[in-house]
Amino acid sequence: MCPITIEDANHRLLAYSTHDERTDPARISTIIGRRVPEKVINQLWKEGTIPALLKTQEPIRVKNMSDIGLNNRVAISIWKQDEVIGFIWAIEIDKVLTDEDFILLKKAADSAKNKLLQLQTRKNKKEERSQEFFWKLLTGHLKVNEEIFDHFHSLQLTPPTSFAVLVFQFQENISSKVEQSISYLLKTNQRIKIILNTIDCNQLILMVSTTTIENHFNELDQFSKFFVLQMGERYGINEIKPSYSSIYKDYLQTNKAYKETLAVLAIKEKFPLETKDIFTYQKLGIYQIVDLILEKRKTEAYENYALKRLHEYDQKHNSNLVETLEVFLNKDNNINDAAKELNVHANTLNYRLKRISEIGDVNFKDPNQKMILYLDLKLEKYQGI
Repeated sequence: MCPITIEDANHRLLAYSTHDERTDPARISTIIGRRVPEKVINQLWKEGTIPALLKTQEPIRVKNMSDIGLNNRVAISIWKQDEVIGFIWAIEIDKVLTDEDFILLKKAADSAKNKLLQLQTRKNKKEERSQEFFWKLLTGHLKVNEEIFDHFHSLQLTPPTSFAVLVFQFQENISSKVEQSISYLLKTNQRIKIILNTIDCNQLILMVSTTTIENHFNELDQFSKFFVLQMGERYGINEIKPSYSSIYKDYLQTNKAYKETLAVLAIKEKFPLETKDIFTYQKLGIYQIVDLILEKRKTEAYENYALKRLHEYDQKHNSNLVETLEVFLNKDNNINDAAKELNVHANTLNYRLKRISEIGDVNFKDPNQKMILYLDLKLEKYQGI
C-alpha cells in the first residue's frame, strides 16, 4: 500500500498513513512540521504541479524531485463545487499506480470532502472572531491590556512580545477569488509568523510577530518583497504597494502602528519614484514631516527665490533646469548617476548646473541651501505643482 497524506488547501497536514524507511524526506518533514515545507511548495508551483491540481479533478503524476527530497507520487485535489479544499498525496514505492488505483483515489477524495468541510466551517468561525478582534485593535477600541490578552487567549493565540503592522495596498478592491490566493500565500509562508489578518476594500492588513526576528527591518522588507513577487508570479496580480510600521511591544499602540502604515502609503502615492524601495515609516526620512513643513510654508506665505527664478526661466526658454536640479539632489550630487538618470552627457549636466547656479543664485557647496532646495522641490511635488 502506498503511504498517503491528506492536506487542507493551504498544505497543512490533516492525516497520514504509516510508512517504512523507504519514504522520502519531503513526507517526513511534512509530518514533523505538520505542514508541507515552503521550499517544496515553491518548487511544486514552479514545476506546474499545484497549478495543475487547481484546474483538474483527475489524479496527476508528480515526477521525482530529489533536490527537494520528493520521490515519485500521485496527487489529487479535493473539491467543493468549483473550489479546491484539500489534497491527497500517494507515494509510489513498490508499484506504479494503475487506472484502477486512480479510480480509488477519486473516491477517496470525494469521501474526504465532508470531513474537510466540517473543519473549514470551524476555521471560518474562528477567523471571523479574530478579524473582529483585529479591527478593535486597529481602531483603538480596546483600552485595557488585560482585555486585549483575554481576546488573544480566547482565540488560542499567543501574543508575541513585539509586533509590527503591515499593509499591502492592491490596485483594486480585493475579490473573494483574490482573497483565497492571499490566504493561501499567508498560510503557506514560513518566513514570518502572522498573528492576525483582515481585508479592508483594497488593503490586506497584517499583524506579525517580531519576537524572534533579529534584523526587524531587513526581514520585514524581505517578506514584503516576497509577498508582492509571489502574487505577481503565481496569480498575475501586480502593482501591490507594501508598507509596515515601527516595532511595538504595547498592544494599545496598534492604532498608532496602523496609522504609520497608512502614512507611508499616502507618501508613496505622492512620491512613487523616490519612495519605490521604502516600505517603513522609520525610513521615510523627511517625508515623515513634509505635511508639517507645508503648513508652516502656507502660514508664512514663503516662496523659494531660487526655484521661482528657475521655473520662470524654464517656462520662458522651454528648458528643464528644475528637473535637472531635482535629479542632481536626488542622486546626492553624483554627476555620473544624475547624468545617467537624465540621459545626458556629464559635460551637459555640468553646463546645466552652472546655469542653475547663475540663474537661481545657487551655491552647490552650501549644504544648507541644497537642503532647503530639496525640501521645497518635494513640497511642490506634494502639492502637485
